[in-house]
Amino acid sequence: MGGLSWHKTVARIVVGNRETVMESTFKVQGMTCQHCVNAVTDELSAIPSVSAVVVDLDNGSAVVTSENEIPLELVRAAIDEAGYELISQ
Repeated sequence: MGGLSWHKTVARIVVGNRETVMESTFKVQGMTCQHCVNAVTDELSAIPSVSAVVVDLDNGSAVVTSENEIPLELVRAAIDEAGYELISQ
């Protein structure tokens, strides 16, 4: 999977003076069914400051919306806990 990025921040929006919303996309390897999607969604949703998670089984991605930038180690740990792998370069 040469050239495939494991993490991409696709939007950063500042609302007012206080609230920052970040939307980041992560590539996840090993998902094959709706149970996989639910497991990854549940684990990523448990990360502090995450407000939404959308997992796409067809392209193996997880889009995470959060109030702050999420440390990659937390994302990797959540995906590992769900039983899948964060794809790295």
